[in-house]
Amino acid sequence: MARKRLKEAVKQKLESPGWQKILRILNQQLAITLGAALNAFAYVLFQMPYNLAAGGVSGLGIIVNNLTGFSPGLFFFTANIPLFILGFFALDKWRFLFTSTLAVVVFSGATEFFIVNMPTIFTQFPITENKLLATIYSGLLIGIGSGIIYRFGGTIGGTSIITRIIYNKTGFPMSQSGLYVDVIIIALAGFVFNWETSLLAFLALLIAGMSADFAMEGTSQRRTLIIITRHPEPLRYAIINELKRGVTMWPVKGGYSGEEHTLLYLTVLRSRVYDVKFIINRIDPDAFMVVGVSQQTWGGYTQKKKKTKPMVSDHGIDP
Repeated sequence: MARKRLKEAVKQKLESPGWQKILRILNQQLAITLGAALNAFAYVLFQMPYNLAAGGVSGLGIIVNNLTGFSPGLFFFTANIPLFILGFFALDKWRFLFTSTLAVVVFSGATEFFIVNMPTIFTQFPITENKLLATIYSGLLIGIGSGIIYRFGGTIGGTSIITRIIYNKTGFPMSQSGLYVDVIIIALAGFVFNWETSLLAFLALLIAGMSADFAMEGTSQRRTLIIITRHPEPLRYAIINELKRGVTMWPVKGGYSGEEHTLLYLTVLRSRVYDVKFIINRIDPDAFMVVGVSQQTWGGYTQKKKKTKPMVSDHGIDP
């Protein structure tokens, strides 16, 4: 009975009005559409004119187009059909199809649209003769588009389906298997085109990976601090009253010395790390501090002391 009540309580907490569910789904699909369209735009504008086959089914499409004249957009859509069938049976069936089909259809359709209309959109096409410049911008834009798709729960299909199946069956990391597949396609491009183009394609792949991470999580402006000290009270007082930040405290024991210490945990803006170092140097120079990157922070138990004072979180996070 207790478990049933807990299940009902959690379900009630997670339920939202129907219009909110619809709005959330529409927002997700709109974001995936924009991300896939941005990918197609960068693909046609920067990768296709210079044969930058930067891995994946889209890179394979450039190679096939060069050898046979088969349209890259149509090839991307056609090649994903057997991969979708495989993914439907090997992965999370309907959820997998729902989150991936839209991105694949939009990317394929937008690619065909841009292939036909790009020369008329720009008076000069290709817009640059500098292959390195095209490599950098293709990586940036495709990474941002892919990051938006991943951030809202979608996938771009293609080789990501294969890597996810490999991960589910063997536990082999998706990032590594995906890199191996992309490197094989890039190496194939080296034989079909030339090795300089292949090297630029690999650079575009690396830039796309970094910009995708940026699009998914953004830049980190916060740092997580772990401080081990013998003088917790003076440090706690200084952090709360001088920096206006809260702190969480735990009693800990040294693994080598067996001595009792206190661990202080707080999250501050990157610009305030120096202030914390100054406080530690003045109060407890022997304290040990670790500075970590907090990619995202939210929530926290807050308590308002007075109306004239800011709210302070127990974890040092701005409410």
